[in-house]
Amino acid sequence: QVQLVESGGGLVQPGGSLRLSCAASGFTLSGYTMGWFRQAPGKEREFVGCTTWTGDFTRYADSVKGRFTISRDNARNTVDLQMNSLKPEDTANYYCAATFQVVPESTGSYPYWGQGTQVTVSA
Repeated sequence: QVQLVESGGGLVQPGGSLRLSCAASGFTLSGYTMGWFRQAPGKEREFVGCTTWTGDFTRYADSVKGRFTISRDNARNTVDLQMNSLKPEDTANYYCAATFQVVPESTGSYPYWGQGTQVTVSA
């Protein structure tokens, strides 16, 4: 069974950091573009960033560029999202997703999704 499981969410103060991890089971992440998305209450799910299966090309939303970094370890079948300089507007449920398409930004391009992990940025 194909499964993606996110972990690492929590409560952090503005300016702080969190590292999210996405682990795959039932399939290997090699060959897949891996994306991170987020959804705040009352808002649509939005693109955060994605990386090719080799990790040699990564794309980020303007709102997180320079603060968030995606890395992947195909040997461990994981992909991480390092989030620095967090802001209250980063508060959302964060999802990882997988696709064979090349670094797409639309949610509809990703057939595989995790259940999400909550990130709350608050003083």
